[in-house]
Amino acid sequence: MLHRTTLPSPLGDLTLVADDTALVAILWPDDKPGRVRLEATTERPDHPVLAAAATQLGEYFAGTRTTFDLPLGPRGTAFQRDVWRALDAIPYGETRSYADIARAIGRPTATRAVGAANGRNPITIVTPCHRVIGRSGALTGFAGGLAAKQHLLAHEQR
Repeated sequence: MLHRTTLPSPLGDLTLVADDTALVAILWPDDKPGRVRLEATTERPDHPVLAAAATQLGEYFAGTRTTFDLPLGPRGTAFQRDVWRALDAIPYGETRSYADIARAIGRPTATRAVGAANGRNPITIVTPCHRVIGRSGALTGFAGGLAAKQHLLAHEQR
């Protein structure tokens, strides 16, 4: 059984989703159907994981939190989970290229596959896929839209 709540944010209403023990998704207001595959959810804002996630995201947006301390349960392939763990290692306020992530997971020729896995990251912001940019430094695709990506990167530079 999955539980959900909605969190107002500077980027619109985010949908937080948890199973019984971990955060499994943070969805954007206009998230594409199927980007993150989840079974049915029930509204449960009092769920302990969702309450903790809402608090920590609120602190992040307020500028008082730079790291998250939440149980995470992203659902994906072994390769995707490797990519997402590499994203978790990108420090607040820093960026990496897709090629950097490919090298970090020991798959230096898998840059495109890293991009695809990055786009399927179910726990956006907490697992900071917004910190991955093109090799040239250009902002590239982002599930929340490029304006949201730019906002998050600028937020982390303050």
